[in-house]
Amino acid sequence: MTLADDLWRPEWPAPRSVKAFQTTRAGGVSVGAYASFNLGAHCGDEGEAVTRNRRHLEALTGMPAQPQWLRQVHGRRVVELPDPDVEPDADGCWTAQPGVACAVLTADCLPVLICDTDGSCVAAAHAGWRGLADGVLEATVAALPVPADRLVAWIGAAIGPRAFEIGPEVRQRFADDDARAAAAFVPGAGDRWYGDLFALARLRLGRCGVDRIYGGGVCTYSDARTWYSFRRDGRCGRMASLIWIDPGV
Repeated sequence: MTLADDLWRPEWPAPRSVKAFQTTRAGGVSVGAYASFNLGAHCGDEGEAVTRNRRHLEALTGMPAQPQWLRQVHGRRVVELPDPDVEPDADGCWTAQPGVACAVLTADCLPVLICDTDGSCVAAAHAGWRGLADGVLEATVAALPVPADRLVAWIGAAIGPRAFEIGPEVRQRFADDDARAAAAFVPGAGDRWYGDLFALARLRLGRCGVDRIYGGGVCTYSDARTWYSFRRDGRCGRMASLIWIDPGV
């Protein structure tokens, strides 16, 4: 990934018509625990600050319009955008309409962006460990109207494997689903484990036929200047990961 203008730009072989970014925590107007480019409307920040940040996001990225934001619930529901609900309960979204932006908000969970090689459809998924275990990535791939072998995926910044400490029940849940997932965990103190969400996402994407997977490895927890991290800070803002088809290309 390359960083410029307070945005991470994926380095992946997406078509020229596909635009994709992940924001950092820099460049906005929020203050205190939310400083400064918080885009989450449900994490305790002042509403006016979030509104101003979202307007700045539109100008910064050149989006044709604001995304239809999701009310993320750590599940596996995926909606096609535009959706009739103002803020649908979902953790994944996709569209084939140029100019419609798919977006997810994160502050340690995995953001995964997907497009097809022809640029005919795009998707975004929010994958915390619960959503990942429940199959939100598989549901996102299945929702797209193209074969999985035509898809390209990019994994954004999330909590890294040296910081994502979990209990044995989480490791067991993934291992029960796929024995290969056990390799994504290393022992911690006592009965604790450290999990590699990036590796788990690659395993699950590959299992459903997506073999061109980029990104991953950038840890939100370990870089407080660049990223929000809920596990590190508790009260904090949210970054956005966005993807759309440029109607002018």
